[in-house]
Amino acid sequence: MRRFANPAELRKSVGETLGLSEWITVSQEMIDRFAEATGDFQWIHVDRERAKASAFGTTIAHGFLTLSLLPKLLGGIWDVGNIGARLNYGCNKVRFIQPVPSGSRLRAGAKLLAVEKIEKGDRVITEATVEREGSDRPVCVAETITVMLPP
Repeated sequence: MRRFANPAELRKSVGETLGLSEWITVSQEMIDRFAEATGDFQWIHVDRERAKASAFGTTIAHGFLTLSLLPKLLGGIWDVGNIGARLNYGCNKVRFIQPVPSGSRLRAGAKLLAVEKIEKGDRVITEATVEREGSDRPVCVAETITVMLPP
């Protein structure tokens, strides 16, 4: 984990790759709970029997489940001290490049693109690349925006 004393110190690392997260397993239980939370019960995510006959041979995670794991994954890569809150502000770009079969292990890498001073704090733009263990292509690439508020 890269730790920065404050936003000004983080700003000095713009353009750098900040590191990789720990691996996380996307279980069927996690997929089912996400379906419950969002109301997205599309069969490819939750119908194990029907999914066996699909091109994937199993259920796959919702793309937005993969995206929603980014705060956890990125939170394990970098941290900034002397802030009051670190808030998800959205994404500039998101691409779901390949599916995430149930049981896959994922991790994210983060590249710091920008740290911009704004009226109420700092806006941080990060390129997050989520990879699946055993695959040579990422499953998701997202340009995330985080707002850090002062203490």
